[in-house]
Amino acid sequence: MPKSKRWAAKLAKSSSCEPIFQLEGVSCRFGAVAALSDCTLAIAPGERVALIGPSGAGKSTLLSLLNGSQAPTSGRAIILGQEVGRLSPRKRRRIQRLVGTVYQQHHLVGNLAVIHNVNAGHLGRWSLPQALWSLVWPQQVEVAAQALAQVGIADRLYARTDRLSGGQQQRVALARVLVQDPMAILADEPISSVDPERSRAMMDLLRQLSESTGKTLVISLHEVEFAVKYCDRIIGLRQGQILFDSAAAQVSSAMLNQLYQL
Repeated sequence: MPKSKRWAAKLAKSSSCEPIFQLEGVSCRFGAVAALSDCTLAIAPGERVALIGPSGAGKSTLLSLLNGSQAPTSGRAIILGQEVGRLSPRKRRRIQRLVGTVYQQHHLVGNLAVIHNVNAGHLGRWSLPQALWSLVWPQQVEVAAQALAQVGIADRLYARTDRLSGGQQQRVALARVLVQDPMAILADEPISSVDPERSRAMMDLLRQLSESTGKTLVISLHEVEFAVKYCDRIIGLRQGQILFDSAAAQVSSAMLNQLYQL
């Protein structure tokens, strides 16, 4: 087994008995702006957690801490038992391969076929020659096809990505994460730009994937009703602070009124 796979397997084994994500007294500043202030939380394997709150509350910043792309200004950010701030760049990249992120902007290459965008999920494992060869002669076709089947667009394997609808492109981005095969999936406002029907379909898909694979899901949402329906736990953020962290069934109107100051 390659060294990188042995390291990932070791992390997976150790994380089965401890939180996948931990923030301990974390603050994150951008110049004079405090995006997050003194945030502490722990997320266990298999949980489905929604982050809600007004625009600018710090949801996207919190997700960037959880995937290791943002370092805290103070406090400790721990992913899979590893304190990210103490890791070498190489080990940090290994950690990041085990956390898949679905971004609001999708980050797809429009003039490439769908299979190439899906295969980008392999880039953390492939050598540069293999990645370049795959652009000429697609590799791991069956894996890509299976991922697209899981998200309901198996017939779009060789379609040009920018000719797909917005909803289909969103599913391509999710298929790319499935090919990456992370231990946790983070989703940043995945239903903010789609209609209610597509929103329900995407949330159904995310929940189904979480339940069938056991992967942890952390998702930022503006739509409170979707958070309550599809997630087990809800974290309310306001002005960079955690206002509440509660089971979905226990979130009250009073808590939401305070969060959004209705």
